[in-house]
Amino acid sequence: MKPITDQEFNQLVNYIRMKYGVDLFYKKTLVLGRLQNYIAQNNFKSFSAYYDFVLSDHTGAAASVLINKVTTNHTFFMREPEHFDYFRQRILPQLESTEAKKMDLRIWSAGCSTGEEPFTLAMIISEYFGVRKGLWDTHILATDISTKVLQAAVAGIYSHERIALLPEKWKKNYFVRVDEENSMIIDKIKKEVIYKKFNLMEEIFPFRRKFHVIFCRNVMIYFDANTRDELVYKFYQCIEPGGYLFIGQSESLNREATKFKYVMPAVYRKD
Repeated sequence: MKPITDQEFNQLVNYIRMKYGVDLFYKKTLVLGRLQNYIAQNNFKSFSAYYDFVLSDHTGAAASVLINKVTTNHTFFMREPEHFDYFRQRILPQLESTEAKKMDLRIWSAGCSTGEEPFTLAMIISEYFGVRKGLWDTHILATDISTKVLQAAVAGIYSHERIALLPEKWKKNYFVRVDEENSMIIDKIKKEVIYKKFNLMEEIFPFRRKFHVIFCRNVMIYFDANTRDELVYKFYQCIEPGGYLFIGQSESLNREATKFKYVMPAVYRKD
């Protein structure tokens, strides 16, 4: 296989940025490391030949493989725990009061990866409401562009090492042992999360109802400034007044370009 040229690299990463918002222009080593062997093993003679194949595949399968290869899906249970504490201690009591008549909470985990975040939210909600949980509709929408991580999330199987930091009562109440090394989320919690493939670069978000809370953490670090601002604007449009947006603690919003109000590090509110 021919070495990648600057033109081929720019063409490929520009396609990824335009289609998925992921900016890889300064990550050539990562791109080559993730794709080089795959392209050679599948008998493409050059990166141009592979790129042409991705464009010509109207099923979307080739593009899906591409984005699965080049994106990093690093997550774990209780990541940035201050967010979950705030969700439990401040937001749930507030929503329990304001939504008492409808008993309907709408939460979106955008960029959910392998499911740790939405399942954590589901366990917090289950614990918070207790016996009253059955009166509420608290399903969580969880989306990602990677079919690979969504398949893992739907399975809900995690190594004992990955769930080690969870409270013991959660491990006892919300997991069942699969084997010596793994446990699985129980069906009651699994059914609380609806997993969908979704590209945050879609021009129009197709949601009929607005969300009370959106978690989109450690996703926008891969986007350029304009893409981030456009995405935050779309989030603002699909959050209920008084609703919250959580982003990663290494991320920030452009306060001159958004109407979201700062609440605490990486937490914003729509007035």
